[in-house]
Amino acid sequence: MEKVNITIIGAGVIGLSVAAELARQQQDIFIVEKYPSFGQETSSRNSEVLHAGIYYPLNTLKLKTCLEGNRLLYEFCQSHNIPFKRLGKLIVAANTDEEEDLYKLFQRGRENGVKDLEQLTKTKLQALEPHIKAEAGLFSPSTGIFDTHSFMKQLAASFKKDGGQIAYNTELTKITKLNSGYELTVIDNEKESFTFDTKIIINCAGLQADKVAAMAGLALDEYRLKYCKGDYFRLAPAKASLVNHLVYPVPKPRSGGLGIHLTPDLGGSVRLGPDDEYVQEIDYKINPAKTAVFCDSVKVFFPGVTTAEITPDTSGIRPKLQGPNEEFKDFVIKHEENRGCPGLINLIGIESPGLTGSLAIARMVAGLVKPLL
Repeated sequence: MEKVNITIIGAGVIGLSVAAELARQQQDIFIVEKYPSFGQETSSRNSEVLHAGIYYPLNTLKLKTCLEGNRLLYEFCQSHNIPFKRLGKLIVAANTDEEEDLYKLFQRGRENGVKDLEQLTKTKLQALEPHIKAEAGLFSPSTGIFDTHSFMKQLAASFKKDGGQIAYNTELTKITKLNSGYELTVIDNEKESFTFDTKIIINCAGLQADKVAAMAGLALDEYRLKYCKGDYFRLAPAKASLVNHLVYPVPKPRSGGLGIHLTPDLGGSVRLGPDDEYVQEIDYKINPAKTAVFCDSVKVFFPGVTTAEITPDTSGIRPKLQGPNEEFKDFVIKHEENRGCPGLINLIGIESPGLTGSLAIARMVAGLVKPLL
């Protein structure tokens, strides 16, 4: 039977980042991906925002990997000619009631180590964004946008150049523990099944990460993912030309996201979204009836936009550990040896800021792998 050293489940941005990092140090690494190409789910259905680290509680993996990942990702984009723009982000208080929450966010960001945050008066805010209506703002110059497809393409190329292999159209169906390592059963797009042995499994399966953990015997309630869907609408070009920065509302506690915001892209267009709606199934259809809701949400700080200037665009699904109205839940990045699964490293609930933190997460996983080899 074929044997490999390390098997990574999933070729999303996390799986590719981990693979590229490990392949620089190790050989015999294999990625199993059920889709015909990389990044077909959450990794390609997001705002493509490079976050600064404002929102996350101290001493959490979300904060640690976001702060480190922000620096690493900008460096990676520059050195590999990945398109990006350090646009800067405005978080705006639409009324005086939100100003206190905005100040608390400023304090949290500074405590988190985001040193370049700037509080903006109404006058300063209007100088930056003349068409945004708000009482005050918070400016994060180190927030930006980048081309996630080019980023993943570069990671995949680096991985392959260093000897790694990716099996697309190949879905994991079974994990069997062995005395040393695991036997994996996979099925290809011809419905042919085959098995191979691996010493280490790195679970980067995104929306299916809890199911992969369960295959290994860890069907834990604390690992159960909740799907939180976010729809996007696109702004008409005439209105998009009026927006210079990323513009976010003050986030609401215990919501599934950061609120419907204005997100310019590298092509000069602007999207609205995402919203947050917990769903039971993976379904990327967008309900056109939401047009009015999106319009009303954005008009609070971007007056003048009409429903005729908004069209449905795309949607994505976040793999959240935090359910509706629940408290903050951190990433799971863990070697499961103490649960009887030596050689299994789980990455579960890697939602935002997982894209920003991807390279930092990869370094963390490499640190977990090193003692196992």
